[in-house]
Amino acid sequence: MPITYELVKVVSAQLYASTLRKVPEDTKRALRAALGRETNAVARQTLETMLLSAETAERDQFFVCSDAGIPTYHLGIGTKLHLDGDIKRAIADGFGELVAASDPPLLPHVTNPLTNERGYSGKDMPIVSCDLIDGADYLEILCSPKALGSGRWAALEIFSFPSLATIEAYILDCVIRAGSQACPPVVIGVGIGGTFDHAAKMAKRATLRPVGEVNADPMLAAMEAKLTAAVNKTGFGPMGTGGDATAMALHIDYSAGHGFTPVAVCFNCWINRRAGARIHDDGAVVRFE
Repeated sequence: MPITYELVKVVSAQLYASTLRKVPEDTKRALRAALGRETNAVARQTLETMLLSAETAERDQFFVCSDAGIPTYHLGIGTKLHLDGDIKRAIADGFGELVAASDPPLLPHVTNPLTNERGYSGKDMPIVSCDLIDGADYLEILCSPKALGSGRWAALEIFSFPSLATIEAYILDCVIRAGSQACPPVVIGVGIGGTFDHAAKMAKRATLRPVGEVNADPMLAAMEAKLTAAVNKTGFGPMGTGGDATAMALHIDYSAGHGFTPVAVCFNCWINRRAGARIHDDGAVVRFE
């Protein structure tokens, strides 16, 4: 049985709605852990407020933050699935129906970069990237809307045969330039290698890895632990209030490439918006965070 336009439309809209009202469970655990370690009284109060906001939003179906971001999706397309209908149109139509029905209403954050005119639609909206999943009979949809706080401070630099020390210094420089404006404690994603576009894609995907999941590559796991500790020594703290919790996690992925080495760094704010689902060929929908 093919995966239909209607099913993709409904599921993609549900995922977006979920990201606005529910902080992922791993993120709430990370915030509680940060609260337990925090030595700064103001930062502790800020973390308590974040956890209360997360719990209240989920219970009462409020938005955690008024900045709903822009519709951003990543699709994993199984090579054994069957599709029936226009999938990108389904996602766009799902977002349109969400805008029309949302209570509270979504603010118009989609912006024309040439005129600064704002609305709910525009060229290339929704933003959809894709990968193939060999042997799978499902369509995986990951929704992670990008808002101003986390989206503004993403950065990319291309180096020639950089040392690990150079790469690590650049990552920390990006964190210092972002300061508290990315709404910490953040999840930081890093993509190293490949090409310009692939590094950025890896960095974005790295932010979606569950907090607390250890990198399978021992070298990257060691880098992540080292850099997370360094970030948390910057003293920015929750929402810039000072303290020990500037990052919940720092996740790194890499790709082989040429002698030029892109390094991309991006951020997810403390809400760490993400929601996913796998739609199987038999019509079954399995949700995950």
